[in-house]
Amino acid sequence: MRVVVTGGAGFLGSRLCDALIGRGDEVVCIDNLVTGSLLNLSQHSDQPRFAFRHQDVTTFLAVDGAVDAVLHFASPASPSDYAKMPIQTLKVGSLGTHNALGLAKAKAAKFLLASTSEVYGDPLVHPQVEQYWGNVNPIGPRGVYDEAKRFSEAITMAYHRYHGLDTRIVRIFNTYGPRMRRDDGRVVSNFVVAALAGEPITVFGDGTQTRSFCFVDDQVRGIIALLDSQECDPVNIGSPEEHTIKELAALVLAATGSVSLLSYLPLPVDDPKCRRPDISRAQELLGWNPTVSLREGVERTAAYFRRSEY
Repeated sequence: MRVVVTGGAGFLGSRLCDALIGRGDEVVCIDNLVTGSLLNLSQHSDQPRFAFRHQDVTTFLAVDGAVDAVLHFASPASPSDYAKMPIQTLKVGSLGTHNALGLAKAKAAKFLLASTSEVYGDPLVHPQVEQYWGNVNPIGPRGVYDEAKRFSEAITMAYHRYHGLDTRIVRIFNTYGPRMRRDDGRVVSNFVVAALAGEPITVFGDGTQTRSFCFVDDQVRGIIALLDSQECDPVNIGSPEEHTIKELAALVLAATGSVSLLSYLPLPVDDPKCRRPDISRAQELLGWNPTVSLREGVERTAAYFRRSEY
């Protein structure tokens, strides 16, 4: 296939570009490099089946030639990023998604939206099933990301129903692994970078809040399985293993051999108390299950940061 990936220079988007090129697809990557980096794509610089365009997807999108699929991954994705860029986050979820859908419609291509577990907000249903509508504060500081993604899902389904566009929606749960930025702002990279530097590991709240962490290789495999499927309704892709933040900190300390101490700060506004996907649909529809344990994934992530200057 010939595939357009918006946000393809980012942590997850670049890994997706790797996998698509690795299976023989041609990839056109579009990224404004606000949170992405060309270093993530340097391995494809001489690859004839790869092209990069520096563009903000909130401006009109046009690509010459045939396109078989559009994968929309452009967006700030960590709390620190969308706190710094609230307006841009809302614009890429609304205008950016509209433009990416328009490109898919013009090319009669498949469209896959990278959505998020954040559409469930601070959930009152546990584990989270795709049918759950969520518990989101639309005017809170996290609302800029949560509502941007909820809108992007709504417009994607509108294009599916009104225009007959062939669409997919993946709800991504806490992905981590090599190629995260040192200043990414997500909990795994924050903990690993601090531990390797021997600095205090900052835990928000009392550390009993839970998350489900999915290693990036598993996440990419699930996304491609969804792309290749016929499923148009949202599908959770994430690990069903739930860990407290303090358990994560203990794994990071063990993986790095660090003697860093834990430092506690107040829990941010609207921070979810628990997060775990029900992945029954991914198992049944895609035959997908994660295979990398949190311990192994943290060790591989720590090894990456040890050898990386980025």
